[in-house]
Amino acid sequence: MANTDFWTGSDQYLCDKELAQAFHIARTLGMPLLIEGEPGTGKTELPLQYAKDKGLDLFVYPTGSKSTVEQFVAKFDHVKYLRDSQVEILNAQREEKGLNTKLYTSGRNTEQLSDYVNKGPAAKAYSTPHSVLLIDEIDKAPREFPNDLLYALSHRKFVMPESGEVISISEEEMPAIVITSNREQELPTAFKGRCIYHYIHFPEAETMREIVTKHYPKIDTDIVNVALDIFYHLRNIGLERAPTTRELLNWLKYVKAFSTKEAIAKIEALDGIGTLIKTQSDLEKVQQVLFKNESDYNKRSTPN
Repeated sequence: MANTDFWTGSDQYLCDKELAQAFHIARTLGMPLLIEGEPGTGKTELPLQYAKDKGLDLFVYPTGSKSTVEQFVAKFDHVKYLRDSQVEILNAQREEKGLNTKLYTSGRNTEQLSDYVNKGPAAKAYSTPHSVLLIDEIDKAPREFPNDLLYALSHRKFVMPESGEVISISEEEMPAIVITSNREQELPTAFKGRCIYHYIHFPEAETMREIVTKHYPKIDTDIVNVALDIFYHLRNIGLERAPTTRELLNWLKYVKAFSTKEAIAKIEALDGIGTLIKTQSDLEKVQQVLFKNESDYNKRSTPN
């Protein structure tokens, strides 16, 4: 690999020691790094920030319920090929009639099948030594999708459809491949065996404070302290969907536009709660907890 140094993050991304070690091993061995963990823990940001920090070409494939290896690797454009074939026939007929003008195919040649192969992120990454390839949220894809990747991951090559062109890359030039999963479904054992594995645990408060500082180096410490207290309290009351790092950063981005006093008041009043809470049932639960706390406080504060 071109970059096998021990990368520990950038000005915008905090990469803890365990994750950095796993990423280092994956790049050294030319294997994909499979990262699992809660949504919003920075899985996707790792390859994005690494590519940005190192100035490397980045290719991204966001997987979904209809993802196919054809979309990921390459697709043969049968419609364009058929149309160009018809154009060639028409041009031959026009030539027989003595007509000099021709219909054009934008330089494509039907005898050159590779002209009709549209390369996806995987083929582009394997054609670009030392690039970065992100396969995001692979657990959303149909189960056959990771299984169909086994050959390519093992042999470091793809065969282009119809043309038969082989795109291969050496272990030394392999792209840094990062695959993320939120564990919505279990991935095949054989697929996981082709990867270096790492699970990102949700950050403790002190680590979260470092993450916040990475993103907002000038934010007031008092604002961060109050926000973290409430944030972790919300995560510990048994919500259906606990707020994530990404959502905390969005909340702080909103409140930091105000003065320190105003920002703290807004945080304590849960102003902008929609950046943290994403379901109606969770919103109702938060309101019940707040109401109960306020009621208890009023009882303690009322003279007998």
